[in-house]
Amino acid sequence: MAKIKTKVLVIDDDPKVSWILSEGLASNFEFVSARDGIEGIQMVSTEKPDLILLDIKMPGMTGLEVLEKLNKLDTRPEVIMISGHGETSYVVDSMKHGAADFINKPFEVREVEIHINNVMERSRLKKEVTELKKELQSKNVYNSFIGDSEGMHKVKAIIEQVASSELSVLIRGESGTGKEIVARSLHELSNRKDQPFVKVNCAAIPRDLLESELFGYEKGAFTGAHKNKQGRFELANLGTIFLDEIGDMPLELQSKLLQVLEQQEFVRVGGINNIHVDVRIICATNKNLEQAINQQFFRDDLFYRLNEITIFLPPLRDRREDIPLLVNHFLDKYNNLYNKKFYQFSPEIINRLVSFEWPGNIRQLENMVKQVVVREDESIIVELIASAHSQGINVNFTQPQTVNNPQPVAVNSNPDDFSLKNRVGKTVAVEEKRLIAEVLNKTNWNRRKAAELLQISYRSLLYKIKDYDLNVTK
Repeated sequence: MAKIKTKVLVIDDDPKVSWILSEGLASNFEFVSARDGIEGIQMVSTEKPDLILLDIKMPGMTGLEVLEKLNKLDTRPEVIMISGHGETSYVVDSMKHGAADFINKPFEVREVEIHINNVMERSRLKKEVTELKKELQSKNVYNSFIGDSEGMHKVKAIIEQVASSELSVLIRGESGTGKEIVARSLHELSNRKDQPFVKVNCAAIPRDLLESELFGYEKGAFTGAHKNKQGRFELANLGTIFLDEIGDMPLELQSKLLQVLEQQEFVRVGGINNIHVDVRIICATNKNLEQAINQQFFRDDLFYRLNEITIFLPPLRDRREDIPLLVNHFLDKYNNLYNKKFYQFSPEIINRLVSFEWPGNIRQLENMVKQVVVREDESIIVELIASAHSQGINVNFTQPQTVNNPQPVAVNSNPDDFSLKNRVGKTVAVEEKRLIAEVLNKTNWNRRKAAELLQISYRSLLYKIKDYDLNVTK
């Protein structure tokens, strides 16, 4: 099989340079030549050389100017500068701009051969390192995917299949199953991995602020808009935007999101000009979107547009064989983080963990393990599990259903109406709402003061005010 020769483009106004090299090195290299910078730049796309020998001083466009033009190409070959005596400053500038090496005139043909071979070998090694980094990056992405269950193997397989595509992805699953990890993995394994990954939690931002947060606003659009502000979509341009809790997006914003999906453009709040963006959209939800469509809380056209690829994350109770692996992972993580040495649970505790239903999924398991490591006492697992049972936490995610027309629901026909856990949970919710309302009134609706008195975070209080539909007049 004939050896493939390295193709070298010589850009030099002196035709003797290319002729001398062709005569002396024809057995190992294929030489093509250009008389000036403009012709040389054009030949890069037509000839596709492996390496360029570029003269520094040429009439018209200098070698340094040519190098700057080459650097603007998506990919360019390695460049060796050819310099005459007294051109040291030009050589330094060229090296700063990415030239791989330089050769002084006059030169020996064999000297040029050594320089070319050295540069091509370094280039080969750089490519190998880049590929190795990509391989390691792919493996590191999966470090967060702990488990050998069939469900997790299916999730990994789908991620690998669709990560490099530009399709929109909808990640579905209960709260705490790891939807954000999936979204970040899709980004890290995609062609956009070197571009921004921007996360937006649609449930955490007040609905009257969500539009300006997503799409930005123009100066003077509303009181307090003292200057133009870019939205999250602009910040994510060329990268990925992750819309978490998409099921909580207000209906009036869904049409604007649909426009971005279909046309890749939008208008800022208070603006009149279309802004074009190139963004991949990944969404996640723990809501039953089909039910939301039936109840007219979610647009069916947006659902079908987001649902190009669906990844369903199994709840922890459906992958119990992964629980011991997850426990060991979190033990290592928090022992290292807090400089502790609690490395193993007893078989009895592991059995309790495996048999628990995990309404909070992996997030709940991680929090329990963290507390054990910090306190160095595995017996608190019994207390934590008992506490979770007593709170009557319900799992509200349901598997996707076919979208149908809304059907009337029979009164008192739900078996859950007789569930002790549900009854206790409802009782707790009623008491919680009453207490929050009482403290808010006591503090004259100073939410931060109320959060302190209730001993919960300010954000948690805002969520509960929204969930219980509390306001000043009630």
